[in-house]
Amino acid sequence: MDGAKRLVQPVLITVTPRRQNTNKVFSTYFCSNPSRACTVHTAASTPGSLSSIFSLNPQAGTPSPNITCLDQSTLQLRGYVASPGMLYEILAKVQQHGPANSSVGCAVDSNGQALLSVDGATEARVTWVGNTEFSMDTGNAASGYMFKGPDPHSELVRLLGTATAGNVQDSLRVHIADYKSALGGFALDIGQKTDTTRTTDLLRREYKTDTGNPYLEWLLFNYGRYLLISSARGYLPANLQGKWARDNKTPWDGGLEDYHANINLQMNYWMSEMTNLNVTASLWDYMSLCYSGTGLLEGAETAKILYGANGWVVHDEVRATLRVPQLGSNHKLKMNIFGHSGMKYAPSRWITPQSANYPEAPAWMMTHVYDHFDYTGDVAWWRTQGWPLLKGVALFWLDHLIEDMHFRDGTLVTAPCNSPEQPAITFACANSQQLVWQLFEAVEKGFDASGDTNKTFLAEVQNKKNRLDKGVKVGSWGQLQEWKVEFDNPKDTHRHLSHLVGLFPGYVLSNFKSSTANLTREQVIKAVEVTLASRGNGTGTDGDAGWEKIWRAACWAQLRNPAKFYHQLTYAIERNFAGNLWSLYDSTVANPILQIDANLGYPAAVLNAIIQAPDTSSLSDVLRITILPALPAAWSTGSISGAKIRGGISLDLKWADSKPVYVNIRVGSSARTVRLVQILHVGKVVGEFSTTAGLRKSITNFE
Repeated sequence: MDGAKRLVQPVLITVTPRRQNTNKVFSTYFCSNPSRACTVHTAASTPGSLSSIFSLNPQAGTPSPNITCLDQSTLQLRGYVASPGMLYEILAKVQQHGPANSSVGCAVDSNGQALLSVDGATEARVTWVGNTEFSMDTGNAASGYMFKGPDPHSELVRLLGTATAGNVQDSLRVHIADYKSALGGFALDIGQKTDTTRTTDLLRREYKTDTGNPYLEWLLFNYGRYLLISSARGYLPANLQGKWARDNKTPWDGGLEDYHANINLQMNYWMSEMTNLNVTASLWDYMSLCYSGTGLLEGAETAKILYGANGWVVHDEVRATLRVPQLGSNHKLKMNIFGHSGMKYAPSRWITPQSANYPEAPAWMMTHVYDHFDYTGDVAWWRTQGWPLLKGVALFWLDHLIEDMHFRDGTLVTAPCNSPEQPAITFACANSQQLVWQLFEAVEKGFDASGDTNKTFLAEVQNKKNRLDKGVKVGSWGQLQEWKVEFDNPKDTHRHLSHLVGLFPGYVLSNFKSSTANLTREQVIKAVEVTLASRGNGTGTDGDAGWEKIWRAACWAQLRNPAKFYHQLTYAIERNFAGNLWSLYDSTVANPILQIDANLGYPAAVLNAIIQAPDTSSLSDVLRITILPALPAAWSTGSISGAKIRGGISLDLKWADSKPVYVNIRVGSSARTVRLVQILHVGKVVGEFSTTAGLRKSITNFE
């Protein structure tokens, strides 16, 4: 028997061939978004030779479910995640094609567990669907904060009937067409040469830092997009492991119920807008339903109780050891699907503030909210969902900022604050100040389109933005300070680059505009470079994760350093990516842990070496699109089609011999304001236009 798993472009389908004497058997596996069903289709080359038994094994660590026969060809698994706890159900149906005497059945074995069987068939198809009673719509006072919806059974019966009504070839065609559509018309070519002679795990084992392999790098780019499409088009947004979790309990509670919002959740979505993935609806719904409303477990109530502030707030790791009916007794709660938004807490042990004290999390998420509006120009969405989210976070920070009484410089600062996962408890952390700065500017840029008539609110935002400490200060060894009080250590290789959030994925460092003559953009960028170099390569004493290396690669690209970008990117691949291309936390241990944020952040880092168009402080500022800013020599030939740029712009780019061949620009009908745009290459303006809806422009002269 031999087997292989092949990444089939443009969709991931697992095809497993095997041989039984002279009989060849092929199994195809796919899970389809349109049908909400998974399928395994097995076909034998010898008619009538296929006989198999199919069973469902319950997840270890959960109460034993009931596994019964719903009818003569359908198996039902029904149980609870805890006692008491959330109800879940799976239905699986077997179908066959073959000689007249072939058959399928469902029967209960001697252990009382139902099994599906097929006998004497040429082809067999097992289709399964599943769901739970979880609902964010009932996470409110009126529903007792139960997050409990209807029993899923009747809807699963309907889904299974629809999914099994046609033949498997039609189902597969619909699946592939849906996935092609989900790709959003975006495509990347970095000069890769397809290698079908070696399996992916062999390509990965042969991969070396700096030498690289454009084909594997291209595979990882497309794989990251596949993972986000597959993670985020359902009811809930992508998180640390989610549906890819192997066990019922996961490290850092990174399964389906937990979110980390001091980089992980954000990093998952870095690529979404620029590569035109329509995957963010579940993220907006999650924030709207779980946090920005009013209720005991929601962010608005936490803002009132914990801070005496308006608006809403949530923290990074929101943990409490409480009895939760949906998950069972004494469950450690963090920022999760049940709307918990207070600081991380566990009575049995002391929880340090370095992971708990991060009310800046929503301010960071609002970068994504405003970006979605800036890229799509969807005014209807902005008014009904985007603006209310953004305004709620801004209201919180209007109340929570205080005047700096240490330096007595008249600025407004956050206090207390922790630079993410650093131990120092202080005020005016650079990360905090930069995020609030970007938040207030998003309010200014988005106000006119919001339909909001509260000019007093806008004036207060503008007034406090002008007084805000911007979190940009150069320290004693030339570094960008992580804190306003200088605690920085040049030997600190901490995994987070929190004080560089304004470089990437933000913009207040990369497009720095000084309100005084004391600090120029060139000085800021130099300090950023000193800081990034001192932070190391993402293999420090405090961690060895893939995501920290990918973030560093994206930052080196933003600094337009192709050698350091490619070194960091290839080092991450060699060090932290497994044979199945999953990103691992500390791959040197016996049982390494999946952390999906490096997989999902990887495409953004790659794209940042090819196209950069960071936001600006004002819509009146020139929007600068830089092409090939950090292109490594290994990608000397390539192209991008269907890239999206803020302001409703679409961009195609081709290059050869590391030089641009053409840039094609289209301005869509969603362009909401006319702004000046410049195209730059190696520091030179090679094209210029205004974002007039319907404009098309081609640039071919780069001399």
